[in-house]
Amino acid sequence: MKLKKEYTILVAVIAALVLYLVLRKSDRTHYRVPNIPTVAAAEISKIELSKLDTSIVLNKRDNSWYIAPQGYPANSRTVRDMLAIIGNLTLTALVSESSTYSRYDLTDDKKITVKAWTGEVLRREFEIGKVAPSHRHTFVKLAGDDRVYHARDNFRGKFDQTAENLWDRTVLSFERAEIREIQITKGPQSLLLSRREIPPEVTADEKTDEGGPPVPKSQTLWETPDGKKGDQSKLNRLLGTLSNLRCQKYMENRKKGDFTDPLCTLTLRGVQEYTLSLFAKTEKDAENYPAISSQSDFPFLLTDGQAKDIMKDPDEMLEKPETS
Repeated sequence: MKLKKEYTILVAVIAALVLYLVLRKSDRTHYRVPNIPTVAAAEISKIELSKLDTSIVLNKRDNSWYIAPQGYPANSRTVRDMLAIIGNLTLTALVSESSTYSRYDLTDDKKITVKAWTGEVLRREFEIGKVAPSHRHTFVKLAGDDRVYHARDNFRGKFDQTAENLWDRTVLSFERAEIREIQITKGPQSLLLSRREIPPEVTADEKTDEGGPPVPKSQTLWETPDGKKGDQSKLNRLLGTLSNLRCQKYMENRKKGDFTDPLCTLTLRGVQEYTLSLFAKTEKDAENYPAISSQSDFPFLLTDGQAKDIMKDPDEMLEKPETS
């Protein structure tokens, strides 16, 4: 009888402990981990990233993002990644209530503070620490909350940026197939080349029905107004370089109007007109050339290698006559 009584007490104690743990866990999950409402990326118009003594502000204008105060264009892919994290920030677990932040890199000298606005309304504010040991979570703190949480995903690197890292360095971009005319001016020399498509020759006995040999494609020909032929391979390489041209860096505290008398200017005409001008180096031993483009509001620098590929003598772009 005594043994049965002790067994009943033991079962009751175990049941009470299980119930306590279940209720404690349920309460902890419900109360300790806030459910953060999502914010659509399209609604966010301003982002501020702060780390120690530095701050970067990004503003949206006409559906594009720019870095304040200069207004340099921001890399759209990088901003898109940040917006996805900001808008869908999800906390998965409470990590600490001790207000001891060094082990999470949430101290003032290491944390990254993120703020996001819709117009003048602050929609999101949180602090980013280091990546959790799982590499699938990041330690974060919410504004006005001293506790440390796990946030879903590994994302500190997406926000750990400098202003230069956020630049969109693309200064000229177009589809090569749209270009119908190229004008190259270098010093007193100038060359104008127009694109012409030569239809393929098809003889009467060639089969063009299904199952027959493929119909030959038209041939692209570049030529001057007086009939000289352009060097097809060199022109293709030039267009390849220019069609997605990225600068080394923007020239801070300089304006496009500061640069005159270019060493070389290229004008490309297609759906629209594109221009690129390169200028003499600002210093004798500099490793880059100042340049301006019709697709950039700011002067920028191109490397020696880029300048070498672009600043061709006009005659060099012509097909050389065959020698017997």
